[in-house]
Amino acid sequence: MILADKIIENRKKNGWSQEELADKLDVSRQSVSKWEGAQAIPDMKKILQMAELFGVTTDFLLRDDIEDETMPLSNSVDYAQEDKIVRVSMEEANSFLKYNEKAATPISIGVMLCITSAVPLLILLALAQGNKPIISEHTVTMIGIIILLIMIACAVTIFIFVSAKGNSFKYLEEKDIDTEYGVSGMAKDARSRYEGTYTRSIVIGVVLCIISAAPLFLLMINNYTSTNTLALYGVATLLMMVGIGVKIIVKSAMIQNGYNKLLEEGDYTRANKRVSRWDNIYWSIATAIYLGWSFISGRWQSTWIVWPIAGVAFAAYKEIIKTIIRTKN
Repeated sequence: MILADKIIENRKKNGWSQEELADKLDVSRQSVSKWEGAQAIPDMKKILQMAELFGVTTDFLLRDDIEDETMPLSNSVDYAQEDKIVRVSMEEANSFLKYNEKAATPISIGVMLCITSAVPLLILLALAQGNKPIISEHTVTMIGIIILLIMIACAVTIFIFVSAKGNSFKYLEEKDIDTEYGVSGMAKDARSRYEGTYTRSIVIGVVLCIISAAPLFLLMINNYTSTNTLALYGVATLLMMVGIGVKIIVKSAMIQNGYNKLLEEGDYTRANKRVSRWDNIYWSIATAIYLGWSFISGRWQSTWIVWPIAGVAFAAYKEIIKTIIRTKN
């Protein structure tokens, strides 16, 4: 086992991210990344520091013929209570990345369907309020709600089918992993190549979400929202733009997160994995609030505000859960 692999193995066994190890060694994250990718070799001073941090000898780190050494674990995490570390082969890593890339498109479409599910209802209501409505507003509302439910049902079906196909890779989000030789380097190279696409996608998606309210604001400035028909079209446009923007963000984030899962970085460090187990509950509650408020009040033109509020509150929620877990540990 070469030095690069020993650094990766011992860093993960101690539950540290590259950033955390870099802070302990007083170097940049890029330096640690280069060491782990076998692109550079740390100087002797850093070797000595790592030996002390990992609780191993310098011989173990420097000699490729020494494959194993008993190492005490960091006191910051009680690993006696943690699940056994799962080893990921190169073949399995490649299979996961292929699945993740394919799954990103249908999942993002499902999210978009949920966000835009009220658009047909709003458009039908606008048409019913025209000068010569063909169908009564009550009938139009019923048709719109049926379409809304069908769209949500399609989204849920997509989530279930895609999730079922990826069940075999679920452990990457929940358990501590250890990758075989070459997997980390492969994942880093692939992530580096995707970085430009990821950044552009996030920018486009965020910009679409920000400017989505522009048509509605223009109508308000010109006092056109007093006409319910134009207001309904404005809200429908807003939801469509938000839906498209979020679809772009979700797809690119899923692909990016696939690399982070293999590297145990970003939202998938060992500490964050313990927090993310509660994320599904959070977003399920947010969805229930949105749908419940919308159906009870019938104010689809304003209930969309639940999503940006939930997004902003999500950061606070993550910190609260992290604090609770740290206190418990």
